Amino acid sequence: MTIKEIQEEIIEEFSMFDDWMERYEYIIELGKSLPIIKEEFKLEENLIKGCQSKVWLHSELDHQNVKFTADSDAILTKGIVALLLRVFSEQHPRDIIEADTSFIDDIGLKEHLSPTRANGLVSMVKQIKMYAIAQQSKLTQ
Repeated sequence: MTIKEIQEEIIEEFSMFDDWMERYEYIIELGKSLPIIKEEFKLEENLIKGCQSKVWLHSELDHQNVKFTADSDAILTKGIVALLLRVFSEQHPRDIIEADTSFIDDIGLKEHLSPTRANGLVSMVKQIKMYAIAQQSKLTQ
């Protein structure tokens, strides 16, 4: 699936919930399915700066696509990063770099987070794109 198709699927899923408590529960459930980062990648250099809780993010090139793994010490944050990885993992670096992230606003996520969590969300997206840029440069060498 393309990034856009996955984003549309997520928007549709979120529209099925009546209120934000149900959406939070769904996000927490998503976190439980997050492919856990290997302990060897839980390093200071893989911590996302700007997050209230600890979020580790690792990327590697798998053929032509970027594969992400992550973890967090906070259950809601773990769900948020799981949602982002669902969109961006296993995608071509160029597609990640060029991807529109307005689906985050479309589902109302940022406006329903505390300011510090919203900043963390922005930091996660920024780091995912930075990793994609780094992986893209490996493909063009």
